[in-house]
Amino acid sequence: MYEDEFPLRLAQLRTKKGVSAREMSLAIGQNAGYINNVECGKALPSMAAFFFICEYLEISPSDFFDTDAQNPEKLNVLISSLKKMSDKQLDSITSIVNDIIK
Repeated sequence: MYEDEFPLRLAQLRTKKGVSAREMSLAIGQNAGYINNVECGKALPSMAAFFFICEYLEISPSDFFDTDAQNPEKLNVLISSLKKMSDKQLDSITSIVNDIIK
């Protein structure tokens, strides 16, 4: 992911969460305009701030960079549930998902 894609991904994930840039900035301990500055490309977060952003969004850093995942928070909940299933149940779910996406 390039510097110009980072702000877009942050805005996408923040919007999916349904919070304002100001609200998110304050929640991660930054000034009110911090997330807006990142989303406008005026600044990039430090590594520590990036981890706070991911924690706030309830995603992993790898989820942040997985741009194919439109809603990583929901995917993580689903994956957590799938991990509890038997092989037979997983085969059934796989068949259902394959039918849906066709």
